[in-house]
Amino acid sequence: MNPLSPSLRASAQTRACFTLSAAATAVAAAFPLLACAQSEPQPQATVAAAGNDSTQQTSDSQTLQRVTLTAGRPSSLPTEIPTTIEGIDAKTMERSINATDAEDALKYLPSLLVRKRYIGDYNHAVLATRASGTGNSARSMVYADGILLSNLLGNGAGFTPRWGLVTPEEIERVDVLYGPFSAAYAGNSVGAVVDYITRMPTQFEAHVKAQAFTQDFKLFNTDKSYSGHQTSASIGDKNGPWSWWINVNEADSNGQPLVFANRLVSAGVPVTASAIPVSGAVLDKNPKNQDWLMLGTTTQYHTLQDHAKVKLAYDISPTIRASYTFGYWHNSTDGNVESYLRDAAGNAVYTGNVAINGRQYTLTPADFTPNKNVLEHLTHGFDVKSNTKGTWDWEIAASLYDYNKDILRSWMPSTASATSAANPNAGRITDMAGTGWNTVALKGIWRPQDAAGHTVEFGYQREAYKLRTSVFDTANWTDGAASGLFSGFNGDTQLQSLYAQDAWRINQQWKTILGGRFEQWRADNGSIASKTTVQPFGTRDEHYFSPKAALSYHQDSDWTYKASVGRAVRMPTVSELYQGSLSGTNIVNNDPNLKPEKSWTSELTAERSLNNGAGILRATFFHERTKDALYSQVNAAASSTVTTIQNVDDIRTNGIELAYQASDAFVRGLDLTGSLTYTDSEILRNDKFPASVGKQQPRVPNWRANFVATYRQDDKLSYTLGARYSGKQYGTLDNSDPNGNSYTGFGSFFVADVRVRYQLARQWTGSIGIDNLNNAKYWAFHPYTQRTVMAELKFDY
Repeated sequence: MNPLSPSLRASAQTRACFTLSAAATAVAAAFPLLACAQSEPQPQATVAAAGNDSTQQTSDSQTLQRVTLTAGRPSSLPTEIPTTIEGIDAKTMERSINATDAEDALKYLPSLLVRKRYIGDYNHAVLATRASGTGNSARSMVYADGILLSNLLGNGAGFTPRWGLVTPEEIERVDVLYGPFSAAYAGNSVGAVVDYITRMPTQFEAHVKAQAFTQDFKLFNTDKSYSGHQTSASIGDKNGPWSWWINVNEADSNGQPLVFANRLVSAGVPVTASAIPVSGAVLDKNPKNQDWLMLGTTTQYHTLQDHAKVKLAYDISPTIRASYTFGYWHNSTDGNVESYLRDAAGNAVYTGNVAINGRQYTLTPADFTPNKNVLEHLTHGFDVKSNTKGTWDWEIAASLYDYNKDILRSWMPSTASATSAANPNAGRITDMAGTGWNTVALKGIWRPQDAAGHTVEFGYQREAYKLRTSVFDTANWTDGAASGLFSGFNGDTQLQSLYAQDAWRINQQWKTILGGRFEQWRADNGSIASKTTVQPFGTRDEHYFSPKAALSYHQDSDWTYKASVGRAVRMPTVSELYQGSLSGTNIVNNDPNLKPEKSWTSELTAERSLNNGAGILRATFFHERTKDALYSQVNAAASSTVTTIQNVDDIRTNGIELAYQASDAFVRGLDLTGSLTYTDSEILRNDKFPASVGKQQPRVPNWRANFVATYRQDDKLSYTLGARYSGKQYGTLDNSDPNGNSYTGFGSFFVADVRVRYQLARQWTGSIGIDNLNNAKYWAFHPYTQRTVMAELKFDY
């Protein structure tokens, strides 16, 4: 964001040679993790990210070309960056963002949107990018200190990155690499790669932070305040070859209602004697502009989250470091319900036949279903890396993400039958213990001494995903034991890759990067079970090659031009292949023979350095052509009425992204950041659902814009005004949902945010902020938060 941010200056060629330590990833074994390398010296490369995140900049016009990273900073990014990078550092975040969750760091970056519905949203906060909407979580990759946080077990709202493994207070920097242009990443990078770098101290330091927040939420017949608080503490030090860091965080959050029980007005039938006359239903329009009644709310979450992070690093020699990262995340959530309906005595009505405005409707237990969710997830990261800056450097890295405990309990009372009475306490238990993923990477860098200007990066990577889901009946949904299997789905996928890319600095003006990635994908152990049947699926083995290329021309101290092109193959996830149900022995809603998505992406960029390197103006034209895109739809060509995950034949996306950043713009102390993105994403062919051809890709709006202005009155006081805009979008492939301002709709929005930060004393800082200052009411299937006020107090030692 802020042009002084070290992340900003890494935009592909212009920010040449981003010498970072690659991922601090991990398995549950032994090597401690290697922190970052420092960039290779180069003239006019003066941006430093050092010590306690202090960023320095000279007046040289080439300041924006390079990022220098000190030891202690692992990163998943490769040494050579062949595309656009945007980012933000810790100081800019603290000044300008009301950050309560890690994903808030991305709030104002170009073309990005995180579907964060409330503070602490753990299961629907999907990242959307230039050509991918909030239903495509598997089209981006999120790392923290090299550990993969993207949940690539599935694709969609239920498979969000595990943002909770990072707290805002421990973030040192966030970098976002746009597009699949680096050979170092799998096809899931087609949208973007997000890399969180968390703190690693160079001397003793300690931090404590407390936050409180509240919103007044008014929608339909809900008029309540929902509040929460969060505390975080960190401590770390470096003693000789050893360095260590510990961060703990606890959050207690009450979110607004997310789901609304409803009935189409047209579904009403003549009133019978059994119907209870009720009041309180709210008439509204659904996304298709049909009249419907809002009957009450469900999934009003009360969330308790605990986080702990331990990082250790040891300098084996002056050029070799080993590191280890352990992360713990515990989430306990109660999903509460409330009916709007009242009988003549004022009692809430939740079940049975009801009469509303002369029509009868039947309420079922599924309309108001409370639930409880308890998760305990663990991560381990290990890394050993050399940093000689000579002819050879290498890295060994591994990571493990483990669903140590993952239980969802839902109320689902049984109905009476000829042999049994109804059980009002019955429900279901969904257990995902044993689910998780692990990664291994062997990486090398070769700088041939007899071939000036070449840097060759290569490596081997393995990613393995395991999905284990069992659904049981239980006599007591709140705390009863499992009594019998209701359904289950299991499966494994594995991706093994070899990659290489050569960055050749031809001369002072020209540079090219050529690379490729060979991938072997395997899916096995797939099965779907019902109460009486288990349906296994066969093994699939496939392989693909994805070439990459980039070219940069540095015209002079002010202008740089870049072009990048890359292929990405996004493999079907375990969930897309195997998570479904059975009708007899037939799979109902998934297809184990899905094809992978295959995308060709390209971009052309022109960058202009402003005010001797204190700002930058960038224009990027991007194009993407995706074959066999994975979407949930009805196979109309086969006269089916069942929605399944299928391949959409051809989607084309064109767009332009404008980005501007400047420090001390117009007046001293004023930092400006802004971006504007236009996207035209059209479905060109879809044989299974022809009604979608010529329509806009779901959840990809035509227009997006962000703007942030921060005024630093002095070293102690700053004021920030931020704004976010998203244009019209659709949630369906055939764009049959024109009303986005409704439950289950996807609407346009304009939201303003403010923040004031003041340093109370040498070690004390206080901040007050408001998100959604204009109190916009907008939707992404569920309602977003309304005006939210927050305050925080921080102590730094």
